[in-house]
Order: sequence, then C-alpha cells, then structure tokens
Amino acid sequence: MKLIHLIFFSFYIISSNTYAQYTDVINSNRPGNSMSAFSVGKTVIQVESGLNYINEKHDLLEYTANGYSADLTTRYGFFREQLEAIVNLNYQNDWYNSDMQSTHRTGLKTTTIGFKYLIYDPMKNYEKKIDVKSWKANNKYDWRQLIPSVAAYAGININTNRELFARTSNTIGVFGPKAMVITQNVLPKSWVFVTNVFMDQYGTSMQTLGYVVTLTKGFNDHWSGFIENRELSNEYYSDGFFTGGAAYLLGSNLQIDASVSRNYKTTPNIFYAGIGASWRFDGNYDEVLYRKPNKEEKKEKGKKSKDKGKGKKRKDAI
Repeated sequence: MKLIHLIFFSFYIISSNTYAQYTDVINSNRPGNSMSAFSVGKTVIQVESGLNYINEKHDLLEYTANGYSADLTTRYGFFREQLEAIVNLNYQNDWYNSDMQSTHRTGLKTTTIGFKYLIYDPMKNYEKKIDVKSWKANNKYDWRQLIPSVAAYAGININTNRELFARTSNTIGVFGPKAMVITQNVLPKSWVFVTNVFMDQYGTSMQTLGYVVTLTKGFNDHWSGFIENRELSNEYYSDGFFTGGAAYLLGSNLQIDASVSRNYKTTPNIFYAGIGASWRFDGNYDEVLYRKPNKEEKKEKGKKSKDKGKGKKRKDAI
C-alpha cells in the first residue's frame, strides 16, 4: 500500500465533551466507509441507511454493470457504555452485460453482524487544569488531543448470493469473519480524524486486508464535510477508493447525507453516487459521566456523606 494513500480522512462529528459515548447530536458513520471508535450509548438505537447508484466497467474483460445498491445498518448500545452491537445489510440490484451474456443480478449481497468496544479514551477521567492567572496557558494547544481513542471490532459476514456478485470465479464460504482496529482523534476547530485497519473474510479464499482513513470538518451547527481514502487487497483483487461528501443535521436525532466515490483502477472502473439518512432513538438513555468531579462536586459529595453519617449516629443513639 502506497504511503501517498495515507492522506486521510472520516465522517464523524464528535464534540469534545465530558460525557461517555453519547453525544448531544447524532453521531453517524455515514456517509463514509469508516467506523468511529465511539458507540451510540447504552440503550440507544440508531439506524443508518443509504441508496447508491453503481456504474462499473472493466476494460480488459469488457463488461459493464449498472444498477443500484441499498444498505441498512442498525446500531445498539448495551450492557456497558463502551459496547455496541452492529448489524449491516447490503442489497444490490444491477444489469451485468458482456459479449458472452446479459444478466439481471439481484439479491442480498452480504449480512454482517458484529460488536465494537471502546478500549481506550484519552479524555476519560481527564480534566484540563485552568490557570486563572494566564490566558496563554489556558489557550495553548493541548497535546493530549494527539492521543487517539482506540476501539476493536469483531464480526461475521454471512455471504448470501456470494457467487452472483463475485469479481472472480473463485467461490467464497457462507461465513467469513471480520476484525478491525479503530482509532479516532477529535482535533481543534471541529476536525475529526479516523482510521480503520481491518481483515475481512478471514480464513476464506477471499481473505482481504485493508484500511480506511477519513477526515471530517464541521463547518457550522448543521453542515459538515469529509474526504476519505480506502484500500483493500486480497489474492485476486486490490484497489483503492477516494470518497467525498457532506451531511446536514436536520435535528439532534436526524441527519441526511450525500457522497460520491471512485476507485483508482480501470480493471474495473467503479463509480458510486449516493444519498442517505441516519436516525436515532435515545428516549431510554441515562447520562453517564466519564470525567473527574470538580472541587465543588467533591465538596458537595463529602458534605452529603457527612450528613448521612450524622443522621445514622443520631438514629443509633435513639
């Protein structure tokens, strides 16, 4: 993988706050291909879906494929604040044309079920010290922001209609494990940088290594944009994809998006253009603080403990 393809990028606007996984506004993985390090929050349900136009052309094999794909991802935070279950469905409908045949292909291409867990958050239990005597000290760059949050993902692909959409004659098994390491940096001025390094279809004939790097910029309270580079490689096929797009926040729990993507090769040449939306239900969510209590909170907590202790002594004395 060429170093130049590590010029980078993601689609997650995560505000720098003191809470755990949950954010005040929806945090969607759309419309990029990378996955953020943070979960949606315990008891939160989030649905992300999109529709893509597909145009594929292979110069050497002389075939074309035109149609559309639809994807649906459901995310649910459970058990612990850092844990998230993810189910992804990918459906494709297209016309495949070559000198030898013309075929209408349609079906559920892949179903992936997995779990993501936040291993490390540099902002957990961290409170920036305020120097009341120095404006410069309070506004200097916080080098801690260079330390990424780290998460791990493990899942299984259920390869339905696996032969129908294969780019090679080589068949693939019904099940293909997937594993991924995720890092995320929330940077100043509403920049977010995400990397995913993954192994897909592990142990099968189509075992694939790859990475995704994404850079996102929040322009205001509603608009954000991103650019992204993705590369993958296996024994039969390797390629890179460049993607760019934007999202608009309609409400705290609703986002719409649009994006375009093109690969680097002509064997085949692939173009995607898509629109999508993300929605979450957070009615059952209870806030979980991940920061250290400040001095006032400590004093108040200590005072309450003393009052409880005094009340207990008085009760015992009676």
